[in-house]
Amino acid sequence: MPDGVVTGIIFAVTPTVVVGLIFWFVMRAIMRADRTERSAYAKVEAEERARFEREHGRPAPAPTSAE
Repeated sequence: MPDGVVTGIIFAVTPTVVVGLIFWFVMRAIMRADRTERSAYAKVEAEERARFEREHGRPAPAPTSAE
């Protein structure tokens, strides 16, 4: 293949690959942040339920479905 054709193919494919990699890294960061946030929220929720049960001697009310 002539050098010009190979260079043209590389220049044509490179932007798509780079944008795809950037998209992948951004989505990966979003998913990890969401997972971490859900974990932290569950931990706080469990601590609050335990504190409520200690203070009131009864189970905390169930969460509503509006979450």
